[in-house]
Amino acid sequence: MSRKSSGNDDLSLPKATVTKIITEILQPSPGTTFAKDARDLLIDCCVEFITLISSEANEIAEKEAKKTIATEHIEKALRELGFPEYVQEVLAAAGEHKEVLKGVRDKKANKMDLSGLSEAELLQQQEALFKSATEKYNQGPA
Repeated sequence: MSRKSSGNDDLSLPKATVTKIITEILQPSPGTTFAKDARDLLIDCCVEFITLISSEANEIAEKEAKKTIATEHIEKALRELGFPEYVQEVLAAAGEHKEVLKGVRDKKANKMDLSGLSEAELLQQQEALFKSATEKYNQGPA
């Protein structure tokens, strides 16, 4: 199915990222290249696959009266659509993503703790910076 016929012209994946993935997965052999139209077709197929899985997961979530699609909805969608072989890898990727997010949250919390300033002092600094920026803006070009 073409993206144009589905009305999702704005749905795509970054070409540079897909090209990087292709070159990482496929071992380059001398004289062999991956054609641009083949890359574009691969992108269309990926978008179509993602749309299929997310639509099914959305229906599953709606049947459960949930407003947020959760990992278990994706897992169930994969199984119901005949892709059970992807479940383990998807769950592993979801777990890795959770760990990365946890690290980001911890890093933000540590940054505030390491500043040695209280929340009130940090707020005071922020307000002073906003005031300074507003004054510079109101002065106009130098």
